[in-house]
Amino acid sequence: MMKISRIPARRDGIIFILSAPSGAGKTTLIKRLLKVFSDMTLSVSYTTRKPRLGEIQGCDYRFVAKESFLRMRKKGLFAEWALVHGSFYGTPCRRLEVMGRSGKDILLDIDTQGRRKIKRRFPDSVSVFLLPPTWQELHRRLATRGTERRDLVRKRLENARRELGEITEYDYFVVNRDIRKASENLRTIVLAERQRISRIRKWR
Repeated sequence: MMKISRIPARRDGIIFILSAPSGAGKTTLIKRLLKVFSDMTLSVSYTTRKPRLGEIQGCDYRFVAKESFLRMRKKGLFAEWALVHGSFYGTPCRRLEVMGRSGKDILLDIDTQGRRKIKRRFPDSVSVFLLPPTWQELHRRLATRGTERRDLVRKRLENARRELGEITEYDYFVVNRDIRKASENLRTIVLAERQRISRIRKWR
């Protein structure tokens, strides 16, 4: 049997990106993933949209006025930003850099626009696209939310079609047909990426 004389030392933190059309079940899967990996942190984005029922400032998002967001953008404080459904969203850059150097993994809940920008800046990041089981099911989930007007539901479906066209740019995809199976698939992706030899800083 081969004897391993050296074991891997520290690795850099991994940026995991999860994108999905509205209604695909992303929020539920994120909560499950963070329970499994208690050492993983969710990046809290800034947004100019109004909080939805039950959302908490600083936990779900950092809700700011449009003027404040634009000032931050001008100063280059965002690793990525996007205008989505009429509201601005942005990922703070410093947090990603600090987590990476400390060897801590961070999870980003961002759309396809944001993924492209993060990938350019952090090419070792890992992107996963979450798919609904069927188009009909996605429509049903959005229609039964009861939190948005019909015209906004239609707009989200249109955006979903556009986003689906970019799935081949992602590293992985997961179909959320069954929440337990989808959670297990995400867990497997995280474990595999953590074991990549290329992520080890050095051997001792």
